[in-house]
Amino acid sequence: MTDDLTPVIAASTRWLLAAYPAPGGALSRALAEAQARQAVTLAATLRYPTVLDVQLLHLLAPSGSHRLDRLTGCEPQPDDTAWRTWIDETVISWAACLLADPALADRAAHQAVTMDERHSVGGLHRLASPGERDTEATPLLRHPDLLENIAGLHRPQLMELLGRESADLP
Repeated sequence: MTDDLTPVIAASTRWLLAAYPAPGGALSRALAEAQARQAVTLAATLRYPTVLDVQLLHLLAPSGSHRLDRLTGCEPQPDDTAWRTWIDETVISWAACLLADPALADRAAHQAVTMDERHSVGGLHRLASPGERDTEATPLLRHPDLLENIAGLHRPQLMELLGRESADLP
């Protein structure tokens, strides 16, 4: 049984970029992908902090993109169905929360360091402290109003997790 979150991270990043595309240009697309991947990686680490959690995810399978597609109006192509089965709705929702609020992303990154038994979640500067170019590359991906219908799905669970974890810190 694998303890790897790579399929969930890759599929969830791809979904976010399809639902909230970057403006034209290779640099904008690359910056948007970096920020989406950082948000999804952090969200997945918070959602599945232990090896056992990840193994259960692989055993039971993620939720898929059906509800998210419906909420955003995405109509997947017939050849898009395989990777969409690896999308985890909660991870996408939490990633949307983190993208919309850099201060929350910074707080979550500090929490994840204490929770994750597998690896470090460092290198999240584009997510937690986006520069001007990062912000220009993600007008849709970081827009709180556009993300709200997705972010609101599981925000209470994220806030509860972060609240509980911050209470445990010195």
